Amino acid sequence: MAKIGFIGTGIMGLPMAQNLLNAGHNLFLSTHHDPAPAALLDGGAVGLANPREVAQEAEFIIVMVPDTPQVDDVLFREDGVAKGLSAGKVVIDMSSISPTATKAFAAKIKETGAAYLDAPVSGGEVGAKAATLSIMVGGCSSAYERALPLFQSLGKNITLVGGNGDGQTAKVANQIIVALNIQAVAEALLFAAKNGADPAKVREALMGGFASSKILEVHGDRMVKGTFDPGFRISLHQKDLNLALQGARELNINLPNTANAQQVFSTCAALGGAHWDHSALIKGLEHMANFSIRDGKPQ
Repeated sequence: MAKIGFIGTGIMGLPMAQNLLNAGHNLFLSTHHDPAPAALLDGGAVGLANPREVAQEAEFIIVMVPDTPQVDDVLFREDGVAKGLSAGKVVIDMSSISPTATKAFAAKIKETGAAYLDAPVSGGEVGAKAATLSIMVGGCSSAYERALPLFQSLGKNITLVGGNGDGQTAKVANQIIVALNIQAVAEALLFAAKNGADPAKVREALMGGFASSKILEVHGDRMVKGTFDPGFRISLHQKDLNLALQGARELNINLPNTANAQQVFSTCAALGGAHWDHSALIKGLEHMANFSIRDGKPQ
């Protein structure tokens, strides 16, 4: 079994760390920002003072934090991961961050003699708990092969996309598709409800046709029921679409539908919904239409 450092035990990170413990791996946690979760400590995980100590103890160091600046801090602060690395160790960033920054981080980590994999995930809290995440990996094939047993404890669809940064690029592409699908489902259900049809029945009918999708199945149900407790927060999806739009500017391409979805998310955030689940994008459309699909009345 492997010695694994795990930094970032939030909505996604906690069940991922738990699955690694359940698979029999030795787990080391950093308490530099928040106390180590009792559930992990009770299961045998060891809490250490900072990321440097975690890197010294572990063979693999997994980072699962919200955004690019947090990854930078965890890796390169004075008592960060980089200070505890040596040849043969593997840093695995499973956060969703900038592909450009990822390439720079990888180059700095490699100077220590360690390997670097960017391995962002898709599947949300449900996939994290069920260990069915899709994992998109960028990095060298030898480090990937060493880390593969760990990934297999966390997910089902695991792909080495290419070199460092390519995993993050795939994740940004994933988030574009997810956002536009959420918006398509939300617009369709709003159209149906405003036209007098039962949105729950419309969703049921569409599930049997070419429009069927995981988004329609899971998030369409959330929209109909109004259950928007976060599995993946709107603020995090906004962050990912910002990466897409920033990348589009760097590449001199236009992503008009991505920009529009970001505007609807911004409407939700302005309504106080930055921490709603991203399926609550429909609430932005409902606000603009002054109509709720759940009660058929103006909001």
